[in-house]
Amino acid sequence: MNAQQFQDHILCYSDKLYRMALSVLKDKSLSQDAYQELMMRLWEKRKQLEVIENRQAFLLTSMRNLCLDMLRKQPTNGELSPHAAYPDPGPHQLTEEADTVNTINRMIDLLPEMQRTIIRMKDVEEMEITEIAGMMSITENAVAVNLSRARKKLREMILTHQQKENMLYG
Repeated sequence: MNAQQFQDHILCYSDKLYRMALSVLKDKSLSQDAYQELMMRLWEKRKQLEVIENRQAFLLTSMRNLCLDMLRKQPTNGELSPHAAYPDPGPHQLTEEADTVNTINRMIDLLPEMQRTIIRMKDVEEMEITEIAGMMSITENAVAVNLSRARKKLREMILTHQQKENMLYG
């Protein structure tokens, strides 16, 4: 597909594509970005577009999927943008965070040896399950089961701790 054919067969849907983006994203600037992104992708794959029978349906579906992907990547309610300026934590917040980390570490120490080792390797050292299985000479399934049990016990301990704190201070 050459530039003229691309213009005749693809760009003729520009208005519909933009309106689709606007209806999904609800933002003019993001909709323009989505339109430009889709056009770039389509231009790169223009040779494959020749075999598509219902181009309008394909283009609108592509735009909708691109917009949904963009929405998934955006911060949701209550989350800050990765570009947002974060205020420096105060001494109270730093102390509270340190206390929380210490409390969770003490809870992890209460877990059975295998679960304690696996949860530290996976969640603290960020190792993959296959790596952990190799280092501990157990199956990946055994690692996954122990990790699941450790997280469940840890979750229960945290909830119990929070309930006790709420009774004391709440």
